[in-house]
Amino acid sequence: MILVFFAAMLTPVPETQAAIPWAQIIKEAIKKVVKAVDLLIQRRQNKVIKLQNAQKALENVMSKLKLEEIADWIKKQRDLYKEYYDELKKVKAVVSYYFKIKQLAEKNLQVVEAYQRMWALLQKDPGFTADERKYMKKVYDSILDETAKNVELLSSVVKSFTLQMTDAERLAMIDKAAARVDNNYSDLLSFNRENKMLSLSRAKTQQDIDAVKALYGLP
Repeated sequence: MILVFFAAMLTPVPETQAAIPWAQIIKEAIKKVVKAVDLLIQRRQNKVIKLQNAQKALENVMSKLKLEEIADWIKKQRDLYKEYYDELKKVKAVVSYYFKIKQLAEKNLQVVEAYQRMWALLQKDPGFTADERKYMKKVYDSILDETAKNVELLSSVVKSFTLQMTDAERLAMIDKAAARVDNNYSDLLSFNRENKMLSLSRAKTQQDIDAVKALYGLP
């Protein structure tokens, strides 16, 4: 994936448009992560359904036994069904991990889409010079680069479910990814807000102010 990102960066395209194709590549990578997570969730949920059906069948059998028979019957069946109960707990925990990973992947997608919307608006704003847009692009490229790294980290988290890792190790990976995604998203929103306020501060007439507010959807 990283090689793909570097290849996108080295492809000769106009500087004002270079970040957009790169953003699209990141979005496609995010979609692959979400698709992989959806597939894993579906498989785990199917396993939960099977285990729950087994549990229901067990409860049905128990309900038909006489009270004096229940204790002895449970003792005999405990070992047989212990594996099912343990697996049920494990599956439910893993499914919760998957949903968290999917939420983080979708937040990365929000970063890319928010960038694309803002960059398109900045191109229409006459209040910025070419040099200022060049600086903005560098900042946005840095944010996109961090987003790409976060997507790669999420991909590694998904793969971790096929590796021998403890729940604590896996949870630490997810927490690390969550912190990085949240910080990156916060940085993007902050930079977007700064650019909007800078443009608004340069408006000299009420007509200019109204135009800037209309462009960025400001109240």
